[in-house]
Amino acid sequence: MDSPANNNRSSLIYLLLFIGIIILVMYNFRQETSEQEELPIGVVAAQIQSGRISRIVIDENNLRVIYPDGSEAVSQKEGETTFVEQLKELGVTTADLNPENVTIEIKPPSAWFGALNILGYVLPFVMIAGLFWFVFRQARGGGNAAMSFGQSKARKVTGDNPTVTFEDVAGIEEAKEELYEVVEFLKEPEKFISLGARIPKGVLLMGVPGTGKTLLAKAVSGEAGVPFYSISGSEFVEMFVGVGASRVRDLFNRAKKDSPCIVFVDEIDAVGRHRGAGLGGSHDEREQTLNQILVEMDGFDTDTNVIIVAATNRPDVLDPALLRPGRFDRRVILDRPDIRGREGILEIHVRGKPLAPDVDLQKLAQATPGFVGADIENMVNEAAILAARREKESIEQKDFVESIERVIAGPERKSRLISEGEKQIIAYHEAGHAVTARALPEADRVHKISIISRGQASGYTIILPEEDRTLVSRNKILADMVSLLGGRAAEEIVFSDITSGASNDLERVTNLAREMVTRLGMSDELGPMVYGKKDELVFLGREISEQRDYSDAVAEKIDAEVKQLVSTSYQKAKDILLKYRAELDAVAEKLLEQETITQEELDEIFPTPNSKNAGLPVKNKA
Repeated sequence: MDSPANNNRSSLIYLLLFIGIIILVMYNFRQETSEQEELPIGVVAAQIQSGRISRIVIDENNLRVIYPDGSEAVSQKEGETTFVEQLKELGVTTADLNPENVTIEIKPPSAWFGALNILGYVLPFVMIAGLFWFVFRQARGGGNAAMSFGQSKARKVTGDNPTVTFEDVAGIEEAKEELYEVVEFLKEPEKFISLGARIPKGVLLMGVPGTGKTLLAKAVSGEAGVPFYSISGSEFVEMFVGVGASRVRDLFNRAKKDSPCIVFVDEIDAVGRHRGAGLGGSHDEREQTLNQILVEMDGFDTDTNVIIVAATNRPDVLDPALLRPGRFDRRVILDRPDIRGREGILEIHVRGKPLAPDVDLQKLAQATPGFVGADIENMVNEAAILAARREKESIEQKDFVESIERVIAGPERKSRLISEGEKQIIAYHEAGHAVTARALPEADRVHKISIISRGQASGYTIILPEEDRTLVSRNKILADMVSLLGGRAAEEIVFSDITSGASNDLERVTNLAREMVTRLGMSDELGPMVYGKKDELVFLGREISEQRDYSDAVAEKIDAEVKQLVSTSYQKAKDILLKYRAELDAVAEKLLEQETITQEELDEIFPTPNSKNAGLPVKNKA
């Protein structure tokens, strides 16, 4: 990166070039012919002989001819001889040049004009030389860039004025407590060293995307008030072997000079994956970089006071050597926040924003199960944008509610043209989801039904749990399957036909049934066993196949059990809708009338409340 001195030097060069161009332009204007009449030298000689000229001013080779009436003209003389000699060659006598007849003045040469004249010849060569110097400087700069190719690209943030502290982090209280020890060690390392304690050299933050891993690392740096180096794992790796290892060495050397400090490596799985699984064998660039990281972490002394904080959402693909004691031996898991955590995150993100009195953060936290910190931040921002678009002075509760729907299902598409026939099918489809979920005590509560298109969905039914749960029962999964199939069942019952609107529902139901049979051991026929082992290519980081550890006979039983679960759920959905056909028609008619039904309005149409609410959020799309 160019220093300020280099930038100032370049600015000065450009300024000088600009001044030179201005001087050249002025010189050219100076050389331009005057607007006055220009006479040949022979005419001037004839006018001198006839006594028509009163005065002549000689300025270098330029002649200024002045007549008795005050009018003027200009002329040019030859530069090899004097003006008098040229006149005599043209027949002018000494008597004609008598001061009584004509006055001849010789103007001394101007020093400024002489300098301009010289500069007019010299400046082009100076500009050419400057152009060559600039080109060679750029080439030399490219050489310096090549020499700095192996230097670390980590961004350094000093801890003097922290922008993020633990007060700016919510929803992950257990993770914050784990990192308090790191902060105390950076502030008072002597307290630990005196007792022979060794602080972990590496802290690995693990969690799904958006849970605040990077934010938490910045908070640790802000609380400790120490320098903070930030770099992504992908910034180590280049096409050339050895560059990543060189950058690792440079980063750790810089960190040791600023000790105590924190080095944060985001997405460490980019270089920390299992060795020996890449396309380049055991000597590819990524593995060389990983080897250097392992060596540098082992090379730290107990008094170095440099802590490595890394983040990943794929801890399962990391090399075991990274996770052994002495390296990343402390692992901090960042889960999705519960309702209290979401409320705390909301309180952080609404700071400084004008809120209307009707805003209830607790209800908003209850309506956002499964949201992580990034989702909540996006939701609050969407609410602020909606309020600004509607010319409001504060953000209201309905703005937040609509922003939640935008995050879940996408923006509304009111301009989408839908025929009356399709609109009726969509209304009964969404009503089928709502009525089946409403009739099952194990299902979650229906919060909203709409036939307004959002994103790719023609309509949507939002079903959210009343409380956060980590365990899901078999009956809860079966209830979810029935509510997912309620839309297809309603189409068949009402229209004696089916549409493609249930494609996403069928895919989700099939996946749930297969997970129940092969992963969760919830099949009476196959028993509490796990069938199949998922394989993935480490360097691709994605599942590409499933290794079968069961026979073909068992595979047939799995397919039959999956089909039986889906068929039973579909039949149950049809039975429920036939039983509550009046409620189904009422909900569909209400949707056709006003396009959206809230939870309170559904309570009036179908007043049978759920007696039990549990499990994970379910969102049905037509």
